[in-house]
Amino acid sequence: MGAPTFWDNQDKAQKHIAKVNGLKKAVLPVVDFRKKLEDVDVMIELIDAGSEDEAAEYGAELKSTVTALVASIDEIEIASFLTEQFDANNAILSIQAGAGGTESNDWADMLFRMYSRWAERRGFKLEVQDVQSGEQAGISKATVLVKGPNAYGYVKAERGVHRLVRISPFDSNQRRHTSFCAVDVVAEINDEVKVDIPEDEIRTDVYRSSGKGGQGVNTTDSAVRLTHIPTGLVVTCQNERSQIKNKASALSVLKARLYERRLDEQRSEMERFYGEKGEIGWGSQIRSYVLQPYQMVKDLRTGVSTTDTQGVLDGDLDAFINGWLRAGSPRHRNKDIDVDEE
Repeated sequence: MGAPTFWDNQDKAQKHIAKVNGLKKAVLPVVDFRKKLEDVDVMIELIDAGSEDEAAEYGAELKSTVTALVASIDEIEIASFLTEQFDANNAILSIQAGAGGTESNDWADMLFRMYSRWAERRGFKLEVQDVQSGEQAGISKATVLVKGPNAYGYVKAERGVHRLVRISPFDSNQRRHTSFCAVDVVAEINDEVKVDIPEDEIRTDVYRSSGKGGQGVNTTDSAVRLTHIPTGLVVTCQNERSQIKNKASALSVLKARLYERRLDEQRSEMERFYGEKGEIGWGSQIRSYVLQPYQMVKDLRTGVSTTDTQGVLDGDLDAFINGWLRAGSPRHRNKDIDVDEE
């Protein structure tokens, strides 16, 4: 970075800086942790050598310092799991309502809000690429780009079917309903990964944007739908006023999905990404959100659970995501974790 020619190529320089910042984010917390450990050693020496009053004062400070260290080592441990090829990349998250009409559409809208709140908590930026409204309420489908350090590494834990049990606000008889939504996550690929799609394999449809938006959005044919003919993959984007920008965004998402699909085929592990999600219905869910007759959110893959359902729906997902990332650790394997008790 100190070379005289560093800024000759702006794009290359920015990518280099982003890489350095990523490395700093991985290394500096460990350096800081070690310094705090040295401070703890000093505090212990002061407690041993000081009077009772001094020991009590330093003891209180030691307790608060150690509590903070426990939280720090927890974050360092989680970060150490994010080492796969695309974990550092941005994530493309899609929500698809299952069968059930208004109920599932409302549940999809709740999930959209939940992930928006979670991204805000983590300091991630959310860019909405496409939202399709439900017939009566909620949304039938949404695609968003989650931008931030290790976004894909964290968000990939949410891939699967999510089940909601509650008293339906749309049922005049106040009966309990079960709804399902599928969440799909792929990594946004960068220029270093080459995905060439012949033009004759893509069908492009343009249409008028729907849903919320200003006059310029809804009065022009700016929305774009791309269909990859060989695989049947469909991507839509309507968040920009420009048809050209929407097509570029849609093409980026299509390339990401095709690339991940190819990786799955090479590894012969389709269950890991697409097969894992399965049918959007009974027996295929990864997490249950029960609001009636009791309140509990439980991840069926890891056993992590909590009774703070409102907190989860407001975006408090770290316990579930961290639990999934730790799933390979011997200390946590085959062990149910009650978030409330922890």
